[in-house]
Amino acid sequence: MTSASPAVLAVARDDGHRFSKPVRDSITLVADHGVEGDAHAGATVQHLHDKRHHPDRPNLRQVHLMHAELFAQVADRGHVVEPGQLGENITTEGIDLLDLPARTRLRLGEEAVVEVTGLRNPCTQINGLSRGLMKELVRVDDTGATVRLSGVMSVVIVGGVVRPGDRIDVVLPDGAPEPLKVV
Repeated sequence: MTSASPAVLAVARDDGHRFSKPVRDSITLVADHGVEGDAHAGATVQHLHDKRHHPDRPNLRQVHLMHAELFAQVADRGHVVEPGQLGENITTEGIDLLDLPARTRLRLGEEAVVEVTGLRNPCTQINGLSRGLMKELVRVDDTGATVRLSGVMSVVIVGGVVRPGDRIDVVLPDGAPEPLKVV
């Protein structure tokens, strides 16, 4: 976690399967479904590639969250990224999403609750936004492990409206923490 109070910086949704999502004044989360009106909402997988191969698989990617701190990090390397441009539904600030264990619950605003399911595995379309950006978001560390920095995926546990400025409360799961894996 960082020192700032965790909050929602921006929200976005798109009814089409486009890479970037337009920023909105608010989004509505629907339990067991995702973001109302978003192409990736549904009880079963909606990502086009995954849907072709495993159409009945549960949708563990209903809501994509991205930390705004990443935007500053890649800006230092010449990549300008704004909320929604990497396909996220919720841009956060003041929370280290990548260090959260699996099954962490995030209360977003007054009502909505999502449960973190895993890491986003970015695709090469990211380079269409800024040439070379993919190398900034996926790399190999000194131990040879692949490091993914492009946010986390989640499912909606409790629906509700989410707006920029909403507070984020973190509820860690019981038991030993499970590291996030790609979903």
